[in-house]
Amino acid sequence: MSNWDIFLTPYKQAVEELKVKLKGIREQYQKSSMHTPIEFVTGRVKPVSSILDKAKRKNIPLDRLAEDMQDLAGLRIVTQFVEDIETVVELIRTRRDFEIIEERDYINQKKPSGYRSYHLVLRYPVQTIEGEKKILVELQVRTLAMNFWATIEHSLNYKYSGEIPVDIKARLLRAAEAAFKLDEEVSIIRDEVREAQSIIIQKQEQGRNL
Repeated sequence: MSNWDIFLTPYKQAVEELKVKLKGIREQYQKSSMHTPIEFVTGRVKPVSSILDKAKRKNIPLDRLAEDMQDLAGLRIVTQFVEDIETVVELIRTRRDFEIIEERDYINQKKPSGYRSYHLVLRYPVQTIEGEKKILVELQVRTLAMNFWATIEHSLNYKYSGEIPVDIKARLLRAAEAAFKLDEEVSIIRDEVREAQSIIIQKQEQGRNL
């Protein structure tokens, strides 16, 4: 790859455009009386060093990156409740400004490590000076608890170069189950939580209007 900046520019553009669109959905909910299923949105383009590591690990030729590496551009939607994930996924399915080409449910079918998340691979059209370019973007949807666990696992994988010691793996798995149990317990009282949050927001707005 002779010029990474040129190659990755459309991916950076896609991430920024999709972040604006997804945050726009969140703002629309916030201005309505409905519960906001999106807690926050993040996005990134994979660093060149990570691209090269993954390409080597997966035996992906550099001239096949655009076709064979689905997460060069990545976005993440984090929700409060497990039920919000389904709401967000349905919202994504109704969009007409991109195409969903793959869905992977790691919530009902968790990974052996304990990882849970819902993944969608989008084909997103970016307008460039050379015309429209359709690129692959990976969108992850997960709860705050799932995101906390995944962040820890990612850090440990980085520290141990993907070879996490067996005892730490076992603790990670227990932590994943604890995180999912937290999601289940919070879901049971989600109506109470939503009502409490609504009261707080109303009081904050009243305070600003004084």
